[in-house]
Amino acid sequence: MNLRQLEFFVILAQTEHMTQAAKKTNTSQPNISHAMTMLEQEIGVTLFEKKGRNIQLTRHGRIFYEYVAPALARIEKGQKKLQEMIDPNSGEIQFGFIFTMGAKLAPRLAQSFHQQGNDKVSFEFQQGNSNQIIKMLLEDHIDIGICSKVSDDPELIYQILTQEEMVVVVPLNHPLARYDAISLAETTEYPYVYYNKQSGLRPYLDQQTRKLKLDLKIVCELEEDHSILGFVGEGYGIAIMPNVMSITSFPVKKITIKDRVDDRNIYLAVKRNNLEIPVLKKFYDFCLENLNKKWD
Repeated sequence: MNLRQLEFFVILAQTEHMTQAAKKTNTSQPNISHAMTMLEQEIGVTLFEKKGRNIQLTRHGRIFYEYVAPALARIEKGQKKLQEMIDPNSGEIQFGFIFTMGAKLAPRLAQSFHQQGNDKVSFEFQQGNSNQIIKMLLEDHIDIGICSKVSDDPELIYQILTQEEMVVVVPLNHPLARYDAISLAETTEYPYVYYNKQSGLRPYLDQQTRKLKLDLKIVCELEEDHSILGFVGEGYGIAIMPNVMSITSFPVKKITIKDRVDDRNIYLAVKRNNLEIPVLKKFYDFCLENLNKKWD
């Protein structure tokens, strides 16, 4: 049993005329007759019977039609929905990004894309840490993501989208608060609030501390930037973190790092085979074309 046979069956049931059914399905009468014979043999019942020059459904045919017709209608509706979703001019994009990218970069990319004549394309947004964004990509819960490169899965393509400046944050009444710039070696005597292993920033921070041969006194580990800032603001410790806008909303002092540290890269990530989807490829190309634009 195949979809074409079922389509022939429904049209023939509706027209009750072989010639009309052949015309509507753009095929020949022998093709429809053969398809119905094969379908009846597979099901094991007669679906049609002759009535003068026309044909009509048998009792079993009517029962079968009650299931097949709505099923085909739903398939057609699903196909139409998918075509609408991937239409490069009016499709839908599931867009995920790490929390720090929700302040400026992600909304500016989406807004700018709309302003370039793509206002009929709709976005659904998801947030999470880098590990969660990668998981959502691999499980097809999102189409494209902004995150750290925390996985080398061959299904994924990464492109550097931007860099984050790293800074030290300390409580306002902290001994280090008198500095505007500092070497990380000068901070190691103080307790640290650090990113935990679920954070995409953790591998980067571990790499930089090893490179600078730092021995940090980590008193607690947290996942998200605002929690880090909250604990620092309450005097729990100091932290190394991205220079995000929300720092100014907390009772902390932001200090420039004097050391030469590696770039903290933020990537545009997508599943390789998803770039076959026209609307997603269009947005992906738009993001890459704007790599040199100052977004943050």
